[in-house]
Amino acid sequence: MNPNHLDELSRRGFLATTAKTCFGLTIGGSAARFFSQQAEAADPAVLASGGGTAKSVIYLFMSGGMTHLDTFDPKPEAGSNVMGETKAISTNVDGIQLGHCLPKLAQQMDQVALIRSMSTTQGAHAQGRYYMRTGYAQRSSIVHPAPGAWVERLSDPTRQNQPSTDIPSYITVNCGSGHPGAGFMEARYAPLPIGDASTGLQNSLRRGLSEQHFDQQLALRQQLDADFDARYLKGQKKVRAYNEAFDAAVKLMRSKDLEAFDLSKESQAAHKLYGPSSFSKGVLLARRLVERGVRFIEVEYGGFDWHADNFGLMEEKIPTLDQALAALLHDLKLKGLLDSTLVVLGTEFGRSPKINENAGRNHYPKAFSCLMAGGGIRGGQTYGATDAKGGSVTEGKINAQHFNATIAHALGLPHDQIIYSESKRPFRMGGREGKPLTQLFT
Repeated sequence: MNPNHLDELSRRGFLATTAKTCFGLTIGGSAARFFSQQAEAADPAVLASGGGTAKSVIYLFMSGGMTHLDTFDPKPEAGSNVMGETKAISTNVDGIQLGHCLPKLAQQMDQVALIRSMSTTQGAHAQGRYYMRTGYAQRSSIVHPAPGAWVERLSDPTRQNQPSTDIPSYITVNCGSGHPGAGFMEARYAPLPIGDASTGLQNSLRRGLSEQHFDQQLALRQQLDADFDARYLKGQKKVRAYNEAFDAAVKLMRSKDLEAFDLSKESQAAHKLYGPSSFSKGVLLARRLVERGVRFIEVEYGGFDWHADNFGLMEEKIPTLDQALAALLHDLKLKGLLDSTLVVLGTEFGRSPKINENAGRNHYPKAFSCLMAGGGIRGGQTYGATDAKGGSVTEGKINAQHFNATIAHALGLPHDQIIYSESKRPFRMGGREGKPLTQLFT
């Protein structure tokens, strides 16, 4: 058969089969998203500007709307009508208290800046997650980029003094299919999604496929693509993006850098320090990736939608977060990486001060808490405040745009740099109004 006579449907089917063959079942469904991420036009590369001590970001996203009253902003004087079974505990910083399920983090509070004045109008999960990650309200006509894509887009592509690696600079762990990823930006700014940190990525072909057979399939793909590329490659951004993603994936699967994804290389002591959960493994993987110069890693921890049994679920979920986050801060500091790594914890909204009839808390976007540590952040401080019941922001009210602008500032990136979508609309990492919280920094 003359490959030049293959129709587009046949070509597409061959590529899909080849992709599955290349990666076996290691990445699973995430491979398709890595290959086919939407690619829309953006301006030429923007060089980084300004200063900052962070070189990498580990973003821990608490999906479901983590309760602020039972974690970062307890109100012990409000009584059991607000606090229920949660007790406030002291930390290693005078005057700062946490919920009692965070004893390990309490001993690391001198490294942490608590942001207690987050507020949004997005009270539904999907819309809240989207707004927190992008700084823009969700629209059907466009997908806005997540912070990791902005960081890639705004960074100096030469990145002097960064380790040489085949690992992509933007990776998500357990973030699911609803993540905005690169949004309207080109596919090269999209994350490599990892579904299971314990499995990660492996240098393995489908069982029974030899290296020689694999090379033959790659050669056949190039042959089948030759006529198609000659006609469409120069003028079609999405065709270029697909080929770039495919080539990068093949390069990665054969790279020695795949060792970074192998958690079996970590000691038993390290695994014990972080904990046994899938989230804990994702946080440990994030630390390994930062050691190899990966720029932005987001790890999601879901299951915080506690409309019922808030206090029982709190006792199950929060200790896992406590152990993994405290371990990460301790580990990064021990390895001399905390100053160059910004650790961020965010969520889509908080939970209501009123405890409902099912001993749960409902969605509450009006006031909630996040945190930042490392990357030049001055630890042992709080920013903003809520009222006596944690129901309204009384000081330093901010939103996701300010939060994302602060991430950019920590990396020395221009949060207000305009990037245009294909429709020629202007967008910024800090949104329309975001300003970095410069007072958080040393």
